[in-house]
Amino acid sequence: MDINALQKELRSFSALRGWGRHHNPKSLVMALSVEVAELMEHFQWLSEAESFQPAELDGVQEEIADVLIYLLQLSDRLGIDVNEAVTKKMYLNTLKYPEQREELIVRCLERVE
Repeated sequence: MDINALQKELRSFSALRGWGRHHNPKSLVMALSVEVAELMEHFQWLSEAESFQPAELDGVQEEIADVLIYLLQLSDRLGIDVNEAVTKKMYLNTLKYPEQREELIVRCLERVE
């Protein structure tokens, strides 16, 4: 997925419809929140097992696309490089949440000693 190309396409799509005045960070975050809520509706009353095969998979797909579109537009408006942000966050997550294998090895070694 070429994030920069998608952002450029979304910018053009928005500009051709005169939506730029509505695509400020505040409004984009609010719209994103609405789309996440619409995505949640598809899973609201499902069991954990049922959630792996929601009845309206096409609807779920559309809502996921809407969420991603608003995230890409928000990051574009704020000048955030999505690739860089994700890479940095994954690095921070590896520091914050080390692999469980290491924790298991340490616990096993503690038992042996």
